[in-house]
Amino acid sequence: MKITHIFRASAILLAILCLFPAPCDGARKKRKANDYRVCAYVWPSCHDDSLAHRWLWEDGEGEWEVIKKGNPRFEGHYQPKQPLWGYELDDDPQVVEKWIQTALKYGVNTFIYDWYWYKDPDGGSGPYLEDALDKGFLGAPSNRKMGFYLMYANHTVAHNYWNYHKWGKDQSLLFDPRIGMEDWKKVVERVINQYFHLPNYVKIDGCPVFAMFNAELFIQGFSSPEEAAQAMDYFRAEVRKAGFPGLHLQLTPGGGSDPNPQSSERMKYNIGLLGINSIAFYNMGGFDCDYITHNENAVRMRNNTDAAYEIPLFPTVSVGWDDTPRFPAKGAKDVTRFHQTPQVFATYLKVAKDYADAHRDSQPPFIMINAWNEWVEGSYLLPDRLNGFGYLEAVRDVLNGKYD
Repeated sequence: MKITHIFRASAILLAILCLFPAPCDGARKKRKANDYRVCAYVWPSCHDDSLAHRWLWEDGEGEWEVIKKGNPRFEGHYQPKQPLWGYELDDDPQVVEKWIQTALKYGVNTFIYDWYWYKDPDGGSGPYLEDALDKGFLGAPSNRKMGFYLMYANHTVAHNYWNYHKWGKDQSLLFDPRIGMEDWKKVVERVINQYFHLPNYVKIDGCPVFAMFNAELFIQGFSSPEEAAQAMDYFRAEVRKAGFPGLHLQLTPGGGSDPNPQSSERMKYNIGLLGINSIAFYNMGGFDCDYITHNENAVRMRNNTDAAYEIPLFPTVSVGWDDTPRFPAKGAKDVTRFHQTPQVFATYLKVAKDYADAHRDSQPPFIMINAWNEWVEGSYLLPDRLNGFGYLEAVRDVLNGKYD
């Protein structure tokens, strides 16, 4: 071929490429299923914890003792919940190995473990329900394949909250999360040494993620807001000493609500005081008996919260709500009972996925799910005898594009 013909062909090809340009480096590419960090909260209550055995669950199987006593409060009420695999203990490595294999198969690649440090009525203080993580998860052969991080569940617990069968109407304080600097230093040392250095502990920009349930109660544990800020600064300094670039502090409030001028001002104050880096609600949407309404509320709250604050908000989708095993007076008005299906869950999980995609320039693609195993609150992905693997299949289908 002559040189002139080569030039002519090249010019034609260049013209075609100009009409149909290839994507530049900044063009958006469709994310694959494994590009998302799909996080499910783990409530580690179903094993024989020493503190819980003394004060709450004496049968040796943790909160299964209460869950099994769930009873129908209205016609068609699904109680007690029936796990497909039976009432397995969450500190058993073989049980958690099955969890990990199942979660990864369906697209859940991160467990967020509720983690506690309480002052107890005996005057002591220390970790609570930790064996589910230390023995169950970290003892499972495939644990390194699964990401995980801690959610410091620093909420108060009344005597009758986790076992009214034992304590009846006693609503006095049993466990108190408000600790001072001496205990806080023990918490900091423990979480850094036991967890942060593990290769599958989740990090954002190299910073270990540490979630916290209640900023207000954290602050109340110290003599002043300034001391609470100093406590968090101490945490960050210790994290840096341990070789990390910093700490990613995530606030994980309970049900969520629409910001108003007063709550927004308080939230902004706490964000600045403690140096909060992101928000991820534990059970966003408040509550409504209609599962569709619950999720519509969650979408509205998510968008309003995102607009109100300058830090990232990671979207949360809840499976439902039914905590009647804990409360003898609750009934039909307190239970998610309309339109609660895996298909509706999938629909709103897709909305959360879209939210993550829309914020891809400002935050990593985290999607939060409440929860992996909140049997006592009626919010779980684990298979049961009513829906089988339906909710897990919904996760898989959304991530694989079936609902696009």
